Amino acid sequence: MHRRTLLASMLAASAGTAHAEEYPTRPIRVVVAWPAGGGVDTPTRLVAPFMGRFLGQPLVLDNRGGASGTIGEAEAARAAPDGYTLLSTGLGLNTNNMLFRNLSYDAQAAFTPVGQIAEAPVILVVRANHPARDLAGLLGMMRSRPGQLSYFSSGMAGGLHMTSLILLNSAGVTATHVPYRGGSQSIAGVMGGDTDWGFSTLPQAVPLVREGLLRALAISSPARLPGLPDVPTVAEQGFPGFNRAEAASFWAPSGTPPQAVARVRQALVAALAEPEVRSRLETIGMTPVGSTPGELAASSAEYRTQAAEMIRREGMRLD
Repeated sequence: MHRRTLLASMLAASAGTAHAEEYPTRPIRVVVAWPAGGGVDTPTRLVAPFMGRFLGQPLVLDNRGGASGTIGEAEAARAAPDGYTLLSTGLGLNTNNMLFRNLSYDAQAAFTPVGQIAEAPVILVVRANHPARDLAGLLGMMRSRPGQLSYFSSGMAGGLHMTSLILLNSAGVTATHVPYRGGSQSIAGVMGGDTDWGFSTLPQAVPLVREGLLRALAISSPARLPGLPDVPTVAEQGFPGFNRAEAASFWAPSGTPPQAVARVRQALVAALAEPEVRSRLETIGMTPVGSTPGELAASSAEYRTQAAEMIRREGMRLD
């Protein structure tokens, strides 16, 4: 009896190992919690084909944008934790539970980190014919007309909104916040004159800046970007130490087998090592990252701590 039990255990372990080595055996769905073309979708689309090549199965992107990323996050949280659903999202994942009272999921319990894809500074833009020619001019307008100018974001308490709040608080000025469903809608709003200014992701804004449809007033990085040498940093325009970045990261439903998480992260690292991927990311001002699950967990915890204080101070809450 003991021998038969031992043999059965060995066969089960062998089968489990073989199964882990086979993963994946079918396409992997990636729920992208933001609309196409923005700072989350763009790097995800760049790495997905190369990750699929590494894994031997395609990554199929499923954009579920809206409500500060919560629509896509809820969709991914409902998925079976079998390695065949991933979530790609931004910094809002860390703050949505602080803002929305009736979410169907707890982000910290619902997801396990896989790895950060890329990060990038964000760019402050106005419409091409806006009277503000530089950051000082824009801030001067807000000082003379408290609360009358408006600024956009792609979602309440997301990275772009937080960056705007930090600038406003640092400058001691006020403006009216207008949140949009995603980056493309917010850009359309500022171009149409519905809002005055806002921070945007580089993939969304830079092509329009180069076409002369938007005017860039500042970049959120410590140094100017090589691709936009004429756009000064926020830091050099009177705010030393100002440094903000957006991020795109992969997560998996909690309970996803560790072997699957590790395999996906290996695929991400391999994709980011491809010269074509690195070149295309760097062309749009994004830095490849490929962090470990532990590193992503640590950076997310740090961001939650910082964001919680600002949310408390600003009295943010959504129903």
